Amino acid sequence: MFDINKKIQIGNLKLDFPFFLAPMAGVTDYAFRVIAKEFGAGVVYSEFVSAHGIIRKNEKTLNMIKFSEFERPIGIQIFGDTPEVMENAARVVYEKFKPDLIDINYGCPVPKVTKKGAGSAALKDLCLMEDITEAVVKAVDIPVTVKMRAGWNSENIVSTQAGINLEKIGIKAITLHPRTTVQMYKGSANWDLIKELKDNVKIPVIGNGDIKSIDDINKMFTQTNCDGIMIGRAALGNPWFFTQIKKYINNEDFNEISLEERLEICQKHLELLVQIHGEIVGSNNMKKHFAWYFKGFKGASFFRKKFVLAKNYSEMKDILYNIRH
Repeated sequence: MFDINKKIQIGNLKLDFPFFLAPMAGVTDYAFRVIAKEFGAGVVYSEFVSAHGIIRKNEKTLNMIKFSEFERPIGIQIFGDTPEVMENAARVVYEKFKPDLIDINYGCPVPKVTKKGAGSAALKDLCLMEDITEAVVKAVDIPVTVKMRAGWNSENIVSTQAGINLEKIGIKAITLHPRTTVQMYKGSANWDLIKELKDNVKIPVIGNGDIKSIDDINKMFTQTNCDGIMIGRAALGNPWFFTQIKKYINNEDFNEISLEERLEICQKHLELLVQIHGEIVGSNNMKKHFAWYFKGFKGASFFRKKFVLAKNYSEMKDILYNIRH
């Protein structure tokens, strides 16, 4: 069992519960973050936000950064391809929104991001990565963190060297997802690289990748000695995973989530999405969440089909009501 008294400090930010909700594109918007916080997530992150969009004051981009006080501590994750653009974007985020952390995305493997030199493409040019990082660190007075992959491909694993360099520049914590860009989300995450990074830097190292259960959490802490764990796909349709971790730490029983509880959270999630995005976009966005919420238990496919085939917000509300009554 991992150390129940584990606490970490990222710059001036002290954390008693070192479990993070990963930034996920199209997922970790205001609605999802609020729900994750209600279930106990220690730190939540925004979806990754374009530095170019920030400095152009694109309304849609700036709306992705907005958050409520309830969500603190929160990190805003930005991505970009030049030191100047990233520096200016970081300054706007810091001055206009005042998050607790700014996180630099060196982990996104998606071609539309990497072909422009952003995301995990930075792992191909550690000098550029250092220049971008230094520009962001100098631009703001809050902790700057980094989320990165292991390297571009298996022949070019650079996470440990990159981590050593980033610590010298002033990064306050590193999250490592130890897959390569080429791997995308296939194969296994190489947790040995998290341990290697932890052994070579003094700042907190947050492990990420292939965490699906409490057992995985115990294994990652034991194998890597990491300071915290970032949870991504395991939280999809399962925000109470954070509650489960807390109950485990406190030696309390965690009861399986009932259908009624699922429906209640779905209702809340749907209402929050509609509140942010309006009925059409909000209800369309909710379909993928319904697919995640109704997965992995007996009879799940019956409910999943109903929600995914729903044509609009009104139909979704009716389905929720009819199942509950």
